[in-house]
Amino acid sequence: MVGYLFNRIVQSIPVLIGVTLVVFAMMHIAPGDPAQAMLGPMATEENLAAIRHQLGLDRPLWAQYVTWVGNAARGDLGESISMATPVRPEVMTRFGASLLLGAAAFAIAGITGIVIGVATALRRGSAFDRLVTLLTTAGISMPPFYLGMLLIVAFSFKLNLFPMSGMYSTQGYSGIGDLLSHLVLPALTLAAAPLTVIARMTRSSVLEQINEDYVRTARAKGLTGSAVVTGHVLKNALIPVIHLLGLQVGFLLSATALVEVVFSWPGLGDLLVNAVLARDLPLIQGGILVIALVYVITNIVTDTIHAAVDPRLHQK
Repeated sequence: MVGYLFNRIVQSIPVLIGVTLVVFAMMHIAPGDPAQAMLGPMATEENLAAIRHQLGLDRPLWAQYVTWVGNAARGDLGESISMATPVRPEVMTRFGASLLLGAAAFAIAGITGIVIGVATALRRGSAFDRLVTLLTTAGISMPPFYLGMLLIVAFSFKLNLFPMSGMYSTQGYSGIGDLLSHLVLPALTLAAAPLTVIARMTRSSVLEQINEDYVRTARAKGLTGSAVVTGHVLKNALIPVIHLLGLQVGFLLSATALVEVVFSWPGLGDLLVNAVLARDLPLIQGGILVIALVYVITNIVTDTIHAAVDPRLHQK
């Protein structure tokens, strides 16, 4: 197991290097001039040249890349152009809000998806199964931003049950209840698509295991249906689901930006959207690098858990 974990960490290093190359290249290929964004359309060429020199934008691209990667390896993500503050504290503060939203959505999607998947598998062909199939198809087809706006109209404007935006009330933080009330709608919006994927995968996996010989043997020994499912079927059926849970983290990281913009949630996705509009290269690069690092770590943890559940993976 230790060797398997070490190999996964080593394999992730080229991925991170590739991410830094892609992010750096995309930010410099994209149209727009950070110096122009800072000084405005009336800036003179002399002032623009001075800002570009100050930011190091007049250096060769390879030199800019090497400097950025070297600084990032030491934890220095540079200074934001638009906010004139260090990138790392700003990114980590916003990442905390995104982590809270993502963790809530992941818990909702994972727990609810597995429960629904098992329930529909055990009631295959029933009205409940057909209804859930219809709802999951709709859930996976609906864009997160559109679902978020529907929830705002229904539960904020019409029913006035939950706040429509922000992380806290306008008066500031007023307790855990205030935070949770603001978290409900964005978390449900973000969880909808991965929930449907997890439910469908769980259903298929449970149905596949139910038809195996060991299940018929367990039933022949006199075990009850619940004992067979909890003690035998789920142990094997959840192995592919565990791997799927890790993959859904990637969706959550990418969809968080849309959800945060819709609900004005002060997370990293919202910060990056504003950074793109301001052409703030250090802030964009730092934010995406943190997201990529989290994704890689999550995949390593998921693969390690998967290998612990299914030892055949690290015995190959």
